Amino acid sequence: MATRAYNGQEAEVIVSFHDGYSYSKARLEASLRELVYDRKPVKPAKEPINAKREDVDIIVNEFEIPRQQAEKLLTEHGGDLDKALRALVNS
Repeated sequence: MATRAYNGQEAEVIVSFHDGYSYSKARLEASLRELVYDRKPVKPAKEPINAKREDVDIIVNEFEIPRQQAEKLLTEHGGDLDKALRALVNS
């Protein structure tokens, strides 16, 4: 394989293209290491459900909607039953 100077060292070139671009093994390994191993895992932020069970039960029983939809509605309205009920009635 052909070699090419890379930061004072000879890097092994994996692929050379006709337009002059090439991929070197050292650069690919460094990029891969940075992407896979050096990054900290990012945890998705979960919205805390501040809906009371009694409020969810009221919405489920009165409007006959699924529990997940009732919880989502209450979460969107900050756990305020009055606002959630008004949104349901007005929609």
